[in-house]
Amino acid sequence: MDLSTPSKENVAYMIEQLKEKLRMVNVDAMNADSFTENNYEDLYDLYTMVMKRTNFSPNEMQAIVAELGSLRA
Repeated sequence: MDLSTPSKENVAYMIEQLKEKLRMVNVDAMNADSFTENNYEDLYDLYTMVMKRTNFSPNEMQAIVAELGSLRA
């Protein structure tokens, strides 16, 4: 999938992949419709960082979730 172009489909894909990778408990809080293409670059950067990692400390998880929250529309 080509994620270099901002689109609603790419945003939805990245959000779904993040939810799966992070094994988030409250997946309803991360609805792809809550994110817009306005913060696409920041979302993409967060996505690539998360996908490269295998483990996250509790503090890192908290920071990632906080960043996702700040990117919501």
